[in-house]
Amino acid sequence: MKISNIAHTIIAIGLMALTSCSSKEKKEATIVKDTAINVTVAMPTGSGNETRHFSGQVVAAQTVNISTRLMGYITKLTVKVGDYVSKGQVLGTISNSDILAKRGQADAMISEANAALANAKKDYDRFTVLYKQQSASAKELDNATLQFNAVKAKADAAKEIRNEVNAMLEYTTLVSPFSGIITQKFIDAGNMANPGMPIVAIEQNDSYELSASVPELDINAIKTGESVVVIIKSANKSFQGTVTQINPSSQYSGGQYIIKVSIPEEEKKGLYAGMYANLSLTKPNTNKSEMDKVLVPIACIINKDDLTGLFTVSANNTALLRWVRLGQTNGANVEVISGLERNEQFIVSSEGKLYNGATVIVKK
Repeated sequence: MKISNIAHTIIAIGLMALTSCSSKEKKEATIVKDTAINVTVAMPTGSGNETRHFSGQVVAAQTVNISTRLMGYITKLTVKVGDYVSKGQVLGTISNSDILAKRGQADAMISEANAALANAKKDYDRFTVLYKQQSASAKELDNATLQFNAVKAKADAAKEIRNEVNAMLEYTTLVSPFSGIITQKFIDAGNMANPGMPIVAIEQNDSYELSASVPELDINAIKTGESVVVIIKSANKSFQGTVTQINPSSQYSGGQYIIKVSIPEEEKKGLYAGMYANLSLTKPNTNKSEMDKVLVPIACIINKDDLTGLFTVSANNTALLRWVRLGQTNGANVEVISGLERNEQFIVSSEGKLYNGATVIVKK
């Protein structure tokens, strides 16, 4: 009986150990899965295709600084940075008591001119009738006509003065030209506004696009309508954009040509103007001498002491640091002489810090 009890005890302990080990393995597997890092991979260029990499920023398609043509104190400013405003909404007002006084003067001038015009019209009509009855001379009719025209001109001038005052009065009310978001406030209520001085800046809502700088050597390879791979690390976004505009001049952009790339509507959520983006354009390689080279973005290279490397994805879906030997730099790319084959994928970007052996999930 004692031997039988001992045997049962040993079996029970063994089952508990197996259950514990199995539970531990499941827990560790769950932890590994939960901590997997999302990565984006790419193939080296030079093997039939050529990829060019550019840096860009998220910008609003339309941005405007609201200012005034008048000098005066800001009596009211009802918006602050971050406020959403609709088209035609009043943003603030500027003191207009002096302009209202001028409009009152213009109204008085119009009343006086209209009275004089009515009197001149009566004289003109009377002398016209008398002239037809041969009771007034042609000279008298000419004088009445000239008087009527002169008074009429004064009345028209008074009306134009009032139109000018009304136009000036419109500049004392700051109105939003389109729906958008207040991105900057340059001055507060109570301060003096000067002609042309910006008061607030408005950015059109949901009109984001990408603006990228392209060097002279690459600008001829880009055409309107081409697809571009866009990676915005700060927003954890990766998508396809389309080249919508190419600026043909680099005179005011430091020798760089500015291109605009559209952002799909479903990708605009979570974006803010000023976010940095990496853009990649892949096209068939037309330079046969470059087709056999293995090129990777310089941004993917890791330097440690005197060694250089980049991360690849192993067969077990883990990050593998591959040490490579580099050659010449080609724009934003660098040639890999050894350590990476043309048909091997490497990690372009990740949503977490990579290390050797880290579990990764390749984003499709």
